Amino acid sequence: MGSFTVPSPLPEFKVRLCRPDISSWVAGNTGIAGVTTRNSGRPGPHVALLSLMHGNELAGAIALDRLLREGLTPTRGKLSFGFANLAAFERFDPQRPTASRFIDEDMNRVWDAAILDGPRHSIELDRARELRPFIDTVDVLLDLHSMLWPSEALILSGVPAKGKALAKAIGTPSLVVADHGHANGRRLIDYARFSDTDTPYAACLVEAGQHWEQMTVDTMLASIAGLLRHLAIVADGAPLPPALPAVAPRVATVTTAVTAMTSGFTFVQAYHGGDIIPRRDTLIAMDGETEIRTPHDNCLLVMPSLRPSRGHTAVRLGRFEAV
Repeated sequence: MGSFTVPSPLPEFKVRLCRPDISSWVAGNTGIAGVTTRNSGRPGPHVALLSLMHGNELAGAIALDRLLREGLTPTRGKLSFGFANLAAFERFDPQRPTASRFIDEDMNRVWDAAILDGPRHSIELDRARELRPFIDTVDVLLDLHSMLWPSEALILSGVPAKGKALAKAIGTPSLVVADHGHANGRRLIDYARFSDTDTPYAACLVEAGQHWEQMTVDTMLASIAGLLRHLAIVADGAPLPPALPAVAPRVATVTTAVTAMTSGFTFVQAYHGGDIIPRRDTLIAMDGETEIRTPHDNCLLVMPSLRPSRGHTAVRLGRFEAV
């Protein structure tokens, strides 16, 4: 067994964002709570911006509330703004900010037809079923997320080439990670409409930074601007942040998704998402008595969760693609 280092103390997370007032948008205008669609009246794609898949990820809701209030409207096609887990969001408490991620289960692990069509019920699953008819009309979707643990911002593209192409075209964040998702359920970007290679529809998930930081809101707005300008569905004077200088994307493919198999999963140090481990076979964690080592040189650590629950993803390990 390799040597083991006691991990650094876990960081304290500050809530530097205020819970936004989205009461103006809860009713929506589509017949589905929390979903507002603005239609240009001209042919074009149906683009959806989705926030609050997790009820404590305030940054996405802040970004969408701002764009709605500023009157962002497409010049062609349709643009929809969605607030997903309204029930969990209502329970957000800055004194216990991690407690309202969800109520019954993670809403971003239920996007499988067998689950959606099955007999089981939960608050999140029933809400996903409520949203599903809307999702089934979307051509391009950007799912806005943030992270608990320190990490470089990134875009998750899923497996399909179309998702990777979309992520690269968005441009911000410049780190694109292609992955297969999680062992414990399918994300919205893995939903068949977007992940099947025989459909033209595409979705990406932006992990814009830590949950309760203003910089995360700014990154989300830049990602939204990149998407809408790429699709050419907004006017030059649209209320969006200015285009950022082009940065060559870095693209990595996840080679290994490490799931915590015991309650004793511990990293050997407090890694930061985006860290690159130079050498293959480097010990990075212990899962009970099992060593977790890097499978290749220059291994990218994707969103390490420094306190993973048993059965949940602890870290994804990625290999950079040649550009």
